[in-house]
Amino acid sequence: MDLLIRIAGEAGQGVQTTGNLLVSAFAEMGLHVFAIKSYMSRIRGGLNWFDVRIGDAPLYAGREPADVLVALTDEALETLRPYVADAGAVLFDADPEEEDTEAPAGCLCIPLTAIAKETGGSAVMANAVAAGAVFALLGYDLSALTDYFATAFEKKGEETVQANTACAEAGADRLGEEAAGSVEAPEPGDEAVTISTGTEAVGLAAATAGVKVATAYPMTPATGILTYLAGAAEAYGLVVEQAEDEVAAVNMVCGATYAGVPALTMTSGGGFALMVEGLSLAGILELPVVIVLAQRPGPATGLPTRTAQQDLLFALHAGHGEFPRAVFAPGTPEQAYRLTRRALETAHRYQTPVLLMTDQYLADLVMDTPRLDERLRPIDRHVVADAGEDYVRYAVTDDGVSPRALPGGEARVVLDSDVHTEDGHITEDLEAHVRLQDKRMRKLAGLTADALAPERYGPADAARLLLCWGSTWGPCREAVDALNAGGASAAMLHFAQVWPLEADAVRRAVGLEGEEAEAPEAITVVEANQTGQFRQVLAEAGVPMECESLTRYDGLPFTAADIVKRIQT
Repeated sequence: MDLLIRIAGEAGQGVQTTGNLLVSAFAEMGLHVFAIKSYMSRIRGGLNWFDVRIGDAPLYAGREPADVLVALTDEALETLRPYVADAGAVLFDADPEEEDTEAPAGCLCIPLTAIAKETGGSAVMANAVAAGAVFALLGYDLSALTDYFATAFEKKGEETVQANTACAEAGADRLGEEAAGSVEAPEPGDEAVTISTGTEAVGLAAATAGVKVATAYPMTPATGILTYLAGAAEAYGLVVEQAEDEVAAVNMVCGATYAGVPALTMTSGGGFALMVEGLSLAGILELPVVIVLAQRPGPATGLPTRTAQQDLLFALHAGHGEFPRAVFAPGTPEQAYRLTRRALETAHRYQTPVLLMTDQYLADLVMDTPRLDERLRPIDRHVVADAGEDYVRYAVTDDGVSPRALPGGEARVVLDSDVHTEDGHITEDLEAHVRLQDKRMRKLAGLTADALAPERYGPADAARLLLCWGSTWGPCREAVDALNAGGASAAMLHFAQVWPLEADAVRRAVGLEGEEAEAPEAITVVEANQTGQFRQVLAEAGVPMECESLTRYDGLPFTAADIVKRIQT
């Protein structure tokens, strides 16, 4: 079984702190966890909530109905109460000075803030009071939560640990024996579950792959990666630079990679727009520049704290002129870890820009993740160490990849942003331009041959096939399970690489070609944009097929129930 707890209130009330406390404590108890955030673009006020879904089996997506709502404000109660399951419970942060006022019907009213002030000496500890009340409501042993406090607040001292413990105990006591254990909850497991966010996975992968320079101008939802790398800088020997703008950030990465240092930058749609000239610079200079493009709804500033998959066509076609690139789109933190490394390896092998596409949903979600390798394992930079005086940077080769030497040795490494000859010097020789352009574009054949095939989940002979990319992996996987459990026949293909695509491999995976090909009766492309961008990419890659689009573009992530309902109606 599984259960969803939703903590809701204003920014600044500790909504995220409460959610993080529960997530970490539940994972330590051996419960499977999936958590997502919904928050407004403001420092104080508004309505934010943090969903913590727990289960006795792995979970892959969020869902809409809550089994427990912890409402810290009247607005949270009024807005989100309709989304509480029929048998669910509502905890409301009551004002003790209004105890004579009639309580909202069906609510368990606990003065969380007042208890925190009285017991812990600070309203900030209302999150510990709420966590204790939730543990009691679910019938869990409170020691699992208080044991976690000892670890979480160790650096703040024993006094802080004791104060939070006392607040949690007070919250559990105030709930009362009648309500304790009244919500059925999944059984804890025997061993702790490891968890990760998409942001942490990208950051750790970059650090362990040997990235030495990371730059960015802060822009949600990419900022967390820069913050993570700043925290890892000393351990992994990184230089982390908050640039004055995105133009500077991408050009710093161009300079770093020219000097031979693995580097990357990160941004969202509006910042990527400013990076486009630098992207083209990397294209003509043949530099292994990696850009993490963390999507959010646009146009313009759009919805800065919501999620979307609206920048796919932009990523594929951004830049003036023509040059090859690869684009990856992980669906889970584990995939984010693997694909960040692959993005760096691909960029260095083919000496061309590579994009890693995430979004707010993947960046912020927390879920079960195999323990990620924290060892430093530098990628192969594909550098020629013994290049001599006769070296030319852009030697024409069959595969388009020229031997790469670094400046500072015997080899003269010359670059120019204008059209140049093989030795890197500017020219207006049109034959040289064609020769070097053809050389660069030949890399596309290798990139295509190395492209990741889509991964299938579900029966090989499914009547309905869902095609998805990036962060829609989890909702689609749960939708497939729900459809099959309901008597339908469904499977999914997830694309962790969205460009280039090997058309024949895709058609075989779909079931349109091959000796035992069995085409599905219906193909649905699921993506978080309005215009069906990945469906257009499939056609551009030479994979024509009869399919329909199932889209969402309100800034909220898909749920399995949403997908199933729309397929069945």
